[in-house]
Amino acid sequence: QVQLVESGGGLVQAGGSLRLSCVASGRILNINVMDWYRQAPGKQRELVASINSGGNINYGESVKGRVSVSRDNAKNAVFLQLNGLKSDDTAVYYCRATLNTIVDQRLQSVWGQGTQVTVSS
Repeated sequence: QVQLVESGGGLVQAGGSLRLSCVASGRILNINVMDWYRQAPGKQRELVASINSGGNINYGESVKGRVSVSRDNAKNAVFLQLNGLKSDDTAVYYCRATLNTIVDQRLQSVWGQGTQVTVSS
């Protein structure tokens, strides 16, 4: 059983910053890609940032220039630095990992439970 746990969300004023963390645990063999998604009330879930095991990064158009993603492969962790936050950034932020395990070497996607980010104007 693999588990992803996000942390670092909270309430922040517009223009402020937050750093989100996500740690994967379990009988993990290899993590290929780690992503951050977000979902605001009444909206579809959208990609915020993606980073693969080689360090290649993609950012969602709505956050480019304001976010930075990084990962620590040794700790099975991914981080999201959010800067210049706006009210439109208010959402639940989810971590996703595409990985395989010691038990099952087929790639699978695992989601965290999400962490709430609320930006007050």
